Amino acid sequence: MADNRAVAYKSPGEVEVIDVDYPTFELKDGPGVNPDNVGRKVPHGAIIRTVATNICGSDQHMVRGRTTAPANLVLGHEITGEVVEVGPGVEFVKVGDIVSVPFNISCGRCKNCKERKTGICLNVNPDRPGSAYGYVDMGGWVGGQAEFVLVPYADWNLLVFPDREQALEKIMDLTMLSDIFPTGFHGAFSAGVGVGSTVYVAGAGPVGLAAATSAMLLGAAAVIVGDMNADRLAQARSFGCETIDLSSGEIAAQIEQILGVPEVDCGIDAVGFEAKGHHGGQEAPATVLNSLMDITAAGGAMGIPGLYVTGDPGGVDENAKKGSLSLSLGTGWAKSLSFTTGQTPVMKYNYGLMQAILHDRVHIAKNVNAKAISLEDAPRGYAEFDAERRFDMPNLQVADPKACQCGEVLKGIIKPRQCRVFGTACTPETPLGSLMVSTEGACAATYHYGRIKTSETATLAGADA
Repeated sequence: MADNRAVAYKSPGEVEVIDVDYPTFELKDGPGVNPDNVGRKVPHGAIIRTVATNICGSDQHMVRGRTTAPANLVLGHEITGEVVEVGPGVEFVKVGDIVSVPFNISCGRCKNCKERKTGICLNVNPDRPGSAYGYVDMGGWVGGQAEFVLVPYADWNLLVFPDREQALEKIMDLTMLSDIFPTGFHGAFSAGVGVGSTVYVAGAGPVGLAAATSAMLLGAAAVIVGDMNADRLAQARSFGCETIDLSSGEIAAQIEQILGVPEVDCGIDAVGFEAKGHHGGQEAPATVLNSLMDITAAGGAMGIPGLYVTGDPGGVDENAKKGSLSLSLGTGWAKSLSFTTGQTPVMKYNYGLMQAILHDRVHIAKNVNAKAISLEDAPRGYAEFDAERRFDMPNLQVADPKACQCGEVLKGIIKPRQCRVFGTACTPETPLGSLMVSTEGACAATYHYGRIKTSETATLAGADA
């Protein structure tokens, strides 16, 4: 009997909140579940009532139809919640604990786990090393954008917050510990950021903003964030970053205007395989990696938390569809650059980042512009996350770029009065979008649904704990 609600991927551009079964301590067959995992006993697991979970940019890759995700896959790999039931093999985690769930599913027993390489656990995914909740080709473990979710190897995987009331007071910040904050931190850490470093972060989405926050936490002297979205760049500046508009000129020249030299010590790719060419060009999946190699100083390092996949049905060419990119590897070799890729080993960082949050050293939810919505409102949250794209979702309308040129206005490509609908269908008094961001008439990129900033991380809130 279904007594659980969850957000499921249905088809490209379509998600739906559906009834699903309450989790048990045995894996069932379902969308994306490897047959070798069906019937697997989980006495070491815990059932979590979700207090908060995030909509992640990685989820959006699936929702856009850019992966081989099957229909009805329950989404969500960023989980924070309350333990409501434990299996007979659980010793240290207790019912009532408020916990953070690393998005990496790991066993704690294999060679890689013992070396803290929890992103490539050898025992949880029969297909390949590494697994995650609610994600394509990751073993078929049910996602956490649900009221209840099963977490295996609970004593190992769960980060228990020391004080329940304090945790609930800081739940928006602590929710970021399951993925986005450690992922941003991993990008900065693996890029070699330290005291006095100069850092360039490609992409001002939530992970990019988390990486910029992390760079500051690590002692960077200057953190520069590049993007083509004005809202996102403004968000980066709000907590002390320098910014460059990638549609306004070459990266190296803009970096030189800030630092006096056209390069940085550390580069971070927070974009991934859906990157677009600068100046608003078409999709160019290798452009961020190649530009980072150009502007990272010789002997420097690049952290790559941005996602790259081996299967992309929407790739721009046959090579891109299988994750084969045109990298200028010779540039990286000649400059002796180091690269770090792959899933973030969340457990390497989450305890220390939790302490930084609890002791008010960082306010990550504010920096990434998180907002809370209900689980039932998840389809709207997905649509708003991609405010400049048009998704066919029931009872929802997202801005159609063919009718609304606010994105071009905000990027500085055209002036407000050059918009073909401004002054007719769209004026400050009667905006096509829901919000006029200036008296000149540049509107936000959505219809009817209130103020939307595309830098926002949507946090799905569960029932009160």
